[in-house]
Amino acid sequence: MKTMQAAVCVRAGGPEVLEIREVPVPTVRPGWSLVRVRGAGLNRSELRTRQGHSPSVTFPRVLGIECVGTVAASTDPRIPDGTTVAAVMGEMGRAFDGGYAEYALLPNTLLIPVTTTLPWDVLAALPETYLTAYGALDALDVRPGGRLLIRGGTSSVGLAAASIAAGQGVEIAATTRRPDKAGALTAGHVLLDDGGPLELSALWPEGPDWVLDLVGARTAVDSLHLVRRGGTVCVAGSLSGWIVPGFEPIAQIPTGTRLTAFHSDTLKGAAGADALARIVREIEAGVYRPNVDRVFELADIAAAHRYMEQDQAAGKLVVVP
Repeated sequence: MKTMQAAVCVRAGGPEVLEIREVPVPTVRPGWSLVRVRGAGLNRSELRTRQGHSPSVTFPRVLGIECVGTVAASTDPRIPDGTTVAAVMGEMGRAFDGGYAEYALLPNTLLIPVTTTLPWDVLAALPETYLTAYGALDALDVRPGGRLLIRGGTSSVGLAAASIAAGQGVEIAATTRRPDKAGALTAGHVLLDDGGPLELSALWPEGPDWVLDLVGARTAVDSLHLVRRGGTVCVAGSLSGWIVPGFEPIAQIPTGTRLTAFHSDTLKGAAGADALARIVREIEAGVYRPNVDRVFELADIAAAHRYMEQDQAAGKLVVVP
């Protein structure tokens, strides 16, 4: 029996519950193909799952909602062995084992063929982060010449969104809670967020046209009162949690202001293929930045989760088997 190394989350708890184990390589079955994982981006949703905040997830489980790699054993003639692929969401690392391993057995419907010369650690930083940023900006209907506020600007999605929006000719302001991370921001305007209401009157008296809120629960209501009348707020992150206590839409959404959200599952599989191809081209051309903060080996996955949990990163964390 062929075996592989995998980071198995054995129960809910701290980073120490991620154990490197020798486990059988998954057996291919109809509709699923075996992917040799070359890199996997780390995400805060995996952190929350590890902590026990995902009731549908049972342990032990190999976490990881995204990965990139090469097809090792295909059951789909459209994606032959050796094809470079990306996969994201679709219950990866939740209903079935995900990317924290040397191999992952994945539904063919999730596999996105990719043509690229990017190194694996850079490619691994793109799928979930850039597809989320791309989709959220599309949900906001961002246009050239407008004003965009990104809350949670030093998160991997925040940095990706700034990179994309800058390429579209958008004026950008981005927030961070950490002065020591401000240097990572490429936005035209950098704002420190001390946890209270954000003050934008000196910068944009009428407010931004759009707010991309990646902080979520703590800042969503404030964002609704920052955006200009008729502007749009998109909540696409949950750095501060999932629930806005006592939220009253009629009382707290100003007249004419629009509130929307973006769910990254929207661009899984074939739905995200064109967007990811464009993202890869722009990264290769130097138009977008991959924003990789740090690369960890699979054996150091507990340290990677500890680093993520302590909010030390300014950009994307990647693990490579």
